[in-house]
Amino acid sequence: MSRSRHGTANLVAIMSENADTTMDTTMTGTLGMAKVKKAHELVTATIRAPRYSYAHLQLFGNSANAVQLDNLQVRSYCTSALKQFLGTTGMGIPLDILKVDGKDCWLRMPREDLGAFSAAITAWQGTLQDGIHFSLRIIGCSDWLGALVGGDGQDKLWTS
Repeated sequence: MSRSRHGTANLVAIMSENADTTMDTTMTGTLGMAKVKKAHELVTATIRAPRYSYAHLQLFGNSANAVQLDNLQVRSYCTSALKQFLGTTGMGIPLDILKVDGKDCWLRMPREDLGAFSAAITAWQGTLQDGIHFSLRIIGCSDWLGALVGGDGQDKLWTS
C-alpha cells in the first residue's frame, strides 16, 4: 500500500495494487473515510434587511355606528398625522395602501421610515367629523407582511 507524505492513503494506488477489491472512485481523503454527497441547493437567498416595512392600522371613534374606511380617508389621516408630527418631511414619506377592509387597513412604507411613521400615528390626536372623534390605532408593525396577516382576535387571547 502506498502512502502520501501526510500519512493518508492514496486510493488510486490502493486500487491498482489490490485489483480484486472494488472501491468507489469518488472516495477521497483518508483511508476509510467516504465522501458524503449532499443534496444540491439550487438557490439560497438570505434577506437581512428588507426594503419595506408594513403596518396594520385600525380606525376607532366614539360612535356606536359602524364606520367604513376607504383609501382616501386612510391617505388623508396618515398625511395629517405625518404633517403634524414631522412637517413637510413627514409628508414626503411614501405610503402604499395595500388593503382597506372595514375599519382595518394595511400599509407599506420604506423600512427606515417605520419608526417615524409609528410615532406620528401614535401622537396624532385624530379628527372630528360630524361631532364624532376618529383616530387611528396601530395594531401591528413588522418588516414582514406575513407577521401581520391573520392576527384577528389575538388581542382577546388572554382575556376571559
